[in-house]
Amino acid sequence: MQAVDNLELTRFMGDWHVLADIATPFDRNAVMPLERYRLNEDKVVETIYQYREGSVEGPVRERHIKGFVSQQSNAIWGMQVFWPIKADYRVVYLDEGYQTTIIGRVKRDFVWIMARSPTIDNEHFDALLERITFLGYDTDDLRIHEPMRSQYSSAETASRRTPQTNP
Repeated sequence: MQAVDNLELTRFMGDWHVLADIATPFDRNAVMPLERYRLNEDKVVETIYQYREGSVEGPVRERHIKGFVSQQSNAIWGMQVFWPIKADYRVVYLDEGYQTTIIGRVKRDFVWIMARSPTIDNEHFDALLERITFLGYDTDDLRIHEPMRSQYSSAETASRRTPQTNP
């Protein structure tokens, strides 16, 4: 799976809201996930994965993960959830403004659609969904997280409504 060219690591750092994902075994119960990236002096990405457990009102949990930037590309990292394993993590899409991104894996088993804000407009979200389908992911396994899910499902419901006719 091709990673983006010329990722500016310092610009990519900061908060990313997970709008949708195909969950790993470690985050199947995560709700409203947020990834926080900070680049340390050794070119290791200190990552805090924050989420609510089980529901939007569940307790806040955090996992501390390290991302080891590949010498091949700044857009390919080895994410170490626990030692010594480093999982494939690739920035496979990034908009020019560094506002939306897709993280994928060569195995195409997990994917994350993320944005700097908790929601994006539905047309842009649809375009990202099309992109992950094009990348070879099965969107049947995709979870859309709150508040994006409420916004997106409301629009889907509205688009399916038929106009009322007068008697």
